[in-house]
Amino acid sequence: MASIRTSRAACRALGAVARPLAAAPRCAREFSTAFRLPTVNAGTRPRTKQAQRFNPGFAAPGGSARTIFIQTENTPNPDALKFLPNHRVLPEEVNTTFIEYLNPRSTIAPPYPSPLAAKLMNIDGITSVFYGADFITVTKSSDAQWAHVRPEIFALITEAITSGEKIVNVVERKDGEEGQAAVEEDSLAYNENDSEVVGMIKELLETRIRPAIQEDGGDIEFRGFIDGYVNLKLRGACRTCDSSTVTLKNGIEGMLMHYIEEVKGVNQVLDEEEEVSLAEFAKFEEKLKQQKGQAQSASAA
Repeated sequence: MASIRTSRAACRALGAVARPLAAAPRCAREFSTAFRLPTVNAGTRPRTKQAQRFNPGFAAPGGSARTIFIQTENTPNPDALKFLPNHRVLPEEVNTTFIEYLNPRSTIAPPYPSPLAAKLMNIDGITSVFYGADFITVTKSSDAQWAHVRPEIFALITEAITSGEKIVNVVERKDGEEGQAAVEEDSLAYNENDSEVVGMIKELLETRIRPAIQEDGGDIEFRGFIDGYVNLKLRGACRTCDSSTVTLKNGIEGMLMHYIEEVKGVNQVLDEEEEVSLAEFAKFEEKLKQQKGQAQSASAA
């Protein structure tokens, strides 16, 4: 129990000084275990150097011109772009920190249908839409070009905000009705049934890991603690990033094992389509290695 109390004390102290980490140039984050005092004001939100602003003007009901600013930030995933509309995205009554739409059907299904997400998913080359509390992450296919799809994304987000249209509707799911596989509550929220170790894990994820992941245009989901291993799922821009496994193993796993001795490691939870994609990527990498080896043998001969 002494070790658990010590870990809890470290956890509490860490949470007291926790601040979002600066955005890394790639997905392979290494989460520092050192204490660091905040270097920005509490109300200041860190921005990446690549941030751009889009300020379309529009006429207000009284006839006067108004301007809104939509800021964009690059993410470590080259196929995902983060849009900050300076407007709350998730409704206050939603109990989760994110909503993710992975196909057009999910944008119209309960419990969180979204007219804006439906329009965004209708753009050629867009594969997913992710909503954070105050940002939208749009992911495209690798063969689509941002120069072609970004103007339409800007236009749709601007239209949704200026029209006063609800970005997310909350609809009760009827008995037997199929709906989206949405997360309806925050997996890191306090639960009185959690063990002390699980409580410490959630606290570290909430105070030190989640802010950094959200800065990269994603979020993290806790899927359980079994036999010493923490099951986690990355969402948003981090879900399809090539270095997501490195982030989990070298960053998140290292921090959790440093502060909580009961943690033996971290496992990444994958959907079926993600497992297929990783398997295909592994086959492709193996094929490239074989071709490289054959080329080297031929040159040596």
